[in-house]
Amino acid sequence: MPRSDFSAITIERLVDETSTVYSLPLFYEQLNDAINHPRSSITDIAKIITEDQGLTARLLRLANSPMFGCYAKVDSITQAVTIIGTQQLRDLALAASVMGVFNGIPEALLNMTSFWRHSIACGIIARCLAVYRRESNVERLFVAGMLHDVGQVVLIAARPEVSRELLEIQRDSGAMYRELERERLGFDHAELGGALLKKWKIPASIGEPVACHHNPGVAEQFRLETALIHLADIICQAMEFGQGAECGVPPLDEPAWERLGLSAHMLGAVLKQSEHQIAETFAILSGGSDG
Repeated sequence: MPRSDFSAITIERLVDETSTVYSLPLFYEQLNDAINHPRSSITDIAKIITEDQGLTARLLRLANSPMFGCYAKVDSITQAVTIIGTQQLRDLALAASVMGVFNGIPEALLNMTSFWRHSIACGIIARCLAVYRRESNVERLFVAGMLHDVGQVVLIAARPEVSRELLEIQRDSGAMYRELERERLGFDHAELGGALLKKWKIPASIGEPVACHHNPGVAEQFRLETALIHLADIICQAMEFGQGAECGVPPLDEPAWERLGLSAHMLGAVLKQSEHQIAETFAILSGGSDG
């Protein structure tokens, strides 16, 4: 089989090609503008969301899911904005819409159901770890976890023949997928995903943890968030919560673990809390029942 020309592949080229084919829904940009506008009201923000009925239904189901544990039923977007907060709801709206962005990914290269199950599980576990640490605005961690492997999809969508080759080498050699990416391409899916999110104008509090989740030591601004996504990804791989292109369990970065100040004992409690949330959130965001 002829080998691909890896030398011509750059992050910039892949991001440019991908962003012309796959783009975030228009409402996300409108929502961002409204949230950043000093005169926008909760009603203005709710109006943008409620124009998309499917999105509205998913957000209300999320607001009433075990992830939030609200005691009273949330039955309107205005109420959801009030309870959850505007920026947090924007982040959830991104999570609720991004699964519909990448269509037509070859099943033989990536099982998207398993990919999104892994991604959502990573987001839920990162969020639960952040709640345990009493962090603020934990929704950004849910979204960063959910998008942490988006670079895998970018490479498969833009260069399916290269992805096929990398997956075959991985299968034959047992090497880590991200190490093969770095060896053959000079970058990995984490950096590629971070670059796409930057192009999409996603906040750096989400983009940097995505870009650095395999190498948390290089994060500059959001080191704690990056460490949380790094740990959540490892837990998901170890527990086999869905699967992306990676088959093994990535190594744990010790400084990242120390930065979090967590005990191994509390991981069991976080996992127990996460499992039901993962199933429920996957069912909501995939638009059907879990499966």
